[in-house]
Amino acid sequence: MAPFLAYEDQGTESSTVPLVLVHGHPFDRTMWAPQIEAFSAHRRVVAPDLRGYGASPVVPGSTPLSRFARDVADLLDELDVGTFVLAGLSMGGQIAMECHRQFPGRIRGLVLADTFPAAETARGKRERHALADRLLREGMRGYADEVLERMVAPYADVRVKAHVHRMMTATPPEGAAAALRGRAERPDYRDLLTRVTVPSLVVVGADDTYTPVADAEAMHAALPNSALRVIEGAAHLPNLERPREFNEALGALLTRVDRAS
Repeated sequence: MAPFLAYEDQGTESSTVPLVLVHGHPFDRTMWAPQIEAFSAHRRVVAPDLRGYGASPVVPGSTPLSRFARDVADLLDELDVGTFVLAGLSMGGQIAMECHRQFPGRIRGLVLADTFPAAETARGKRERHALADRLLREGMRGYADEVLERMVAPYADVRVKAHVHRMMTATPPEGAAAALRGRAERPDYRDLLTRVTVPSLVVVGADDTYTPVADAEAMHAALPNSALRVIEGAAHLPNLERPREFNEALGALLTRVDRAS
């Protein structure tokens, strides 16, 4: 059976643990281009387009994090990827937490980048539903124009800005709206983090205003076996804004996991 999700599958199986990369909203798997290039030389790297994003099918309505997580598990089953290091950024980090809730035994290492574990507030729920309505009504471009310099820092490289803007405007509004409605109903993962025993990494851009450094510090404090990396000169997408620094931190975690294996 063909996989439901579009995906990137680079590198080869070796003595190293595979790496699975889950993108954020409203992006696609090309968000991880610097990491795929850097790490696929020595390990297998899988990066899906989540349902409703990139080249994957659009499913209108509401897509809860639990559905995204099952999609990831189904894809990895199809690709015969048993255990892996799982990295997610922003919404992708919340999906990674949900994956750990559903199938912790498959996850050998966990990377949570520019994300947060708390359930949505009542105000946040209203805002997510209102934004979903707006995207369906107006499309993605106006929203993309407004938030570009929060997604990446105003001083980011113009090529990075162009890439991020392109991903956002290419996202189908129906898929983005479904994810927003699903995230509005997400559970609280803070207690789950205290039970994550695998090597973990918390990463955040120093200038991130969506998920500030304080959120990352709280996750680091909750995770028993974690490292924290605050990346200077970056906002919400440090993997694109400062790929060298991000890859150094990710590489250190992968080395820990490989040695433990």
